[in-house]
Amino acid sequence: MEEAIGLLEVFGLVCAFLAADAGCKAANVRLEVFDKNKPANADALPVPLLVTIKFRGSVADVTEAMKAAEEVALANTGIVTKHIIPRPTAETEKMMPISALDKD
Repeated sequence: MEEAIGLLEVFGLVCAFLAADAGCKAANVRLEVFDKNKPANADALPVPLLVTIKFRGSVADVTEAMKAAEEVALANTGIVTKHIIPRPTAETEKMMPISALDKD
């Protein structure tokens, strides 16, 4: 079964956990591994670490999860970017497990 992907990049790991929790409680989705990014201008950001939350499920469920997660993220440290991919390609699917959280 083809599943949609919801990507929500937020400022900070705590915000990511809070937003992911809200999204999972709002809809029938599951999480893929988070990813992190520390951009060159990290010191100028509200939190120097960007974390991407990855939701999987039907388009309707991913949309609901993203709405709930966005609301929580905006109430905390904020959103960098967001996207929903209704029908990811095989190449996109290969990138889903990529994560830098276990790297220094």
